[in-house]
Amino acid sequence: MERLQKFISNCGVTSRRKAEDLILSGKVIVNGKVVRELGTKVSGNDVVIVNGQVLKSELKEYYLLYKPRGVISSVTDDKGRETVIDLIKTETRIYPVGRLDYDTTGLILLTNDGELSNVLTHPSRDVEKEYVAKVRGFFSKDDALKLSNGVILNGVKTKKAYFKMKKYDKKSNVSYVRAIITEGRNHQVKDMFNLLGYDVLKLKRERYAFLDLSGLKSGEYRKLSTKEVKQLYSLK
Repeated sequence: MERLQKFISNCGVTSRRKAEDLILSGKVIVNGKVVRELGTKVSGNDVVIVNGQVLKSELKEYYLLYKPRGVISSVTDDKGRETVIDLIKTETRIYPVGRLDYDTTGLILLTNDGELSNVLTHPSRDVEKEYVAKVRGFFSKDDALKLSNGVILNGVKTKKAYFKMKKYDKKSNVSYVRAIITEGRNHQVKDMFNLLGYDVLKLKRERYAFLDLSGLKSGEYRKLSTKEVKQLYSLK
């Protein structure tokens, strides 16, 4: 037996948090009855229907993708652009964990495990995400310190981070900066640079928690090992 919201999440429908919203809003039926109690437990023998769809437990799949530039980090795109889902050969309904901007490259995870997705994206988890940014101009130590200590974005201060220049190309007047953040706000790294007047020319995510892009080229992917999945769960 497991909690209803966990069962829904494990079926790949949505995250556990959003599954709770579906239950509370009366959109979940168990064995012919609408269920609104979050403490409800179900087994594999129960018939669970969400928004008219009968749920079936799916085998969990986990992928690490090297996202190319110009690919959308979503399941579908109303403009017909290529998505991260298009790059992975599977019949399973997977979805990205978090997102990378259209013009940002690098590591992104995809899965049908709603519980793990919730673990990794919950604001309290502080999962490290490491980037290399190419920015216009000389990135000063003072600005690195400011961004590392936190700046105000949309009225909220960013958490402690790590910003340090790797290299400055005087001829082209661009800096290559390593940045490590633990939050998942939309466009956060770009917005932090922009706040101090730096134009971000390129941005690549090189690491997510302990995972990196070793052995992969842009557009390639691999399945996560059982050990890696367990390590991700241990980030709870």
